[in-house]
Amino acid sequence: MILQERLEAAIRHFGWVRIPEIIHQHAEEASKANIPYLEFLDKLLAEELLAKHDRFIQTRTRLAHLPFRKTLDQFDFAFQPSVDERRIRDLSTLRFVEHQENLIFLGPPGVGKTHLAVALGLEAIKRRYTVYFITAHDLVQTLQSAHMTNTIKQKIKMFTKPDLLIIDEIGYRKMDETAAHFFFQIVSERYERGSIMLTSNKTFGAWGDIFGDTVLATAILDRLLHHSSTINIKGESYRIKEKKKAGFFRPESSGDTEADR
Repeated sequence: MILQERLEAAIRHFGWVRIPEIIHQHAEEASKANIPYLEFLDKLLAEELLAKHDRFIQTRTRLAHLPFRKTLDQFDFAFQPSVDERRIRDLSTLRFVEHQENLIFLGPPGVGKTHLAVALGLEAIKRRYTVYFITAHDLVQTLQSAHMTNTIKQKIKMFTKPDLLIIDEIGYRKMDETAAHFFFQIVSERYERGSIMLTSNKTFGAWGDIFGDTVLATAILDRLLHHSSTINIKGESYRIKEKKKAGFFRPESSGDTEADR
């Protein structure tokens, strides 16, 4: 009992979680199989380290605010032949994050831009990079609220801190002058200091309309594109594909389809 109490005290001291669950089972197996002490200890520590890593990934994933969990292996490259799988796999090495470079996905709605951004974000978390995901709409609302409550400096600092900042759906809504200005500040603060991953349904030529100022849009693009990669995706929407499979789309009539209306 004294030995067990000492073990329990040591386990609590080191903050181990997995070892208390497995120590008796492994001890019995080690006794029956005559496993050497060092091998027994190695197995215990290996399981504890694995459990600690899993907890780390779960915590970082939760803090990243990813909208869902989808991996690169779940992406249907065959359905989107415009996406070069080899290039995406190369990006998954996260060298662009290591070098504080940016990554931009352009394409119409539903072609998998967000899926790829989330998948690469998950890969970054596995490599122990800090990641934060936010839609452009939520980012604008957050910045406007912070401006009204005089906490804008803290919010901008929050968005400049992660190793990888993912901003989804640039272009679905126009930004007012105040939001566009703060967006420029975030891009400027992160320039050559941290990576930004963007998804947008608009070509770069239309970004002047998004930010309401061609000069400001040019300044933003100048910093974003200086060290960056751009992936253009052309293809059919995955959502439309699934609706077709489910039979929600009627055959074409009168020169248009349900998707066009």
